[in-house]
Amino acid sequence: MTTRPTSGPAPFRPDERSMNPTRTTPTMVNGFDPARLDTLDEGTRQAVMRRQALLGPAYRLMYADPVAVVRGAGTKLYDGAGRDYLDAYNNVPAVGHAHPRVVDAIHRQLATLCTHTRYIQDGILAYADAILPTFEDHIAHVMFTCTGSEANDLALRIARHHTGRDGVIVTSEAYHGNSLATAGFSPSLGAKSPLGPWVRRVPTPDSYRLAPETLGSWLAAEVQKQVDDLERHGGGLAAFYADSLFSSDGIHADPAGFLAPVAEVVRRAGGLFVADEVQAGFGRSGDRFWGYQRHGVTPDIVTMGKPMGNGYPVAGLALAPRLVDRFGADLRYFNTFGGNTVAIAAAQATLDVIRDEGLQANAAAVGAMLRAGLRELATRFEGIGDVRGAGLYIGVEFVTDRRTKAPDSATALAVTNGLRQRRVLISATGFHANTLKIRPPLVFSRADADRLLSELEATLLDLPGGR
Repeated sequence: MTTRPTSGPAPFRPDERSMNPTRTTPTMVNGFDPARLDTLDEGTRQAVMRRQALLGPAYRLMYADPVAVVRGAGTKLYDGAGRDYLDAYNNVPAVGHAHPRVVDAIHRQLATLCTHTRYIQDGILAYADAILPTFEDHIAHVMFTCTGSEANDLALRIARHHTGRDGVIVTSEAYHGNSLATAGFSPSLGAKSPLGPWVRRVPTPDSYRLAPETLGSWLAAEVQKQVDDLERHGGGLAAFYADSLFSSDGIHADPAGFLAPVAEVVRRAGGLFVADEVQAGFGRSGDRFWGYQRHGVTPDIVTMGKPMGNGYPVAGLALAPRLVDRFGADLRYFNTFGGNTVAIAAAQATLDVIRDEGLQANAAAVGAMLRAGLRELATRFEGIGDVRGAGLYIGVEFVTDRRTKAPDSATALAVTNGLRQRRVLISATGFHANTLKIRPPLVFSRADADRLLSELEATLLDLPGGR
């Protein structure tokens, strides 16, 4: 749903929020403010204070009233009192919390052997055989890491070695990892997290404020500007990274195909197109197994992680042989835990469950139902400016005025915390943190969607003015 202004005040332009180094919201969207300790009940306050004392100040908790959980099953998390929380946020347990097939695979393998990739083993080869056909024919190798950050870091090493250039282009609020290198091209970490001098940003492809028919050409032109700037400064373009659902930019999935013109610009510049599927992949978009496939793009490198092992740390990248031939001859790659036997067992079981239980189709069907319900709510609550997304990755943007489309961060965060009080877990995203981020496990059912919609409606009615 996109409500476009026909008259009245000038609309809020994306360039007023993109590329602005000064945030109007906290560095972590929907983070607990430690200054509010006195507002918590005594048990929670003591737990938070102990956490701060033992783990230090860099860790963050979610929600104004943090949630304490002790177990999970399917789409539910449970606290110590046995109360269930509907998990509409965690994309890591893609096939559901504590899925028995994944748990059993990990247990059996851990009881048999857990070791690295420098021995000949069948499991890693079987998984590579299973995952490679999900990509295009030119992608024929898989390399394994522990996290998506490591996968994106390795992709950068390969891209730089292959191209002989340094530059990276990302969108204005991108998140691609928390290693030294990937944090350097993850602007969503905030203004105090330094970007590398070799990094250039393009504005968010704001599908709510920009004309859909020209979104692809507009973004390609923005990328070309940054290519030119990199070349002028002597670094040149090594890689363009794109999360195809633009998760940290506010979730922008449509129109499908708008990344294709960008890929052409990147290739002409001699750079590599890296599809960061850490959040968008493994059937989450519903219509395709990988999010980039919605855009008709053939990436040079695909990175993956998060849901790959349903909670067990396993990640990796898939790429064309031409990119790693010289890299493999000149250098070598080894990761003690990346691709270990237990990690691969978790990954194989997760992939098997996604296929056997039809979870990509479930993401398409339940996601469509959920977006339809959200759009119906938008007809009754003026603060909802836009509902967008693909499959089970959905954004609901709040605005103060549909004519101007000015962001409404306060309402989005109030709704997020209001849902938490009703035991429904989501978060918010985007530069202004004014877009609800809904990305549940792929086993999310129609009953789960009904509960989310009902609790969201009740939350909206509870807001001042029933926004």
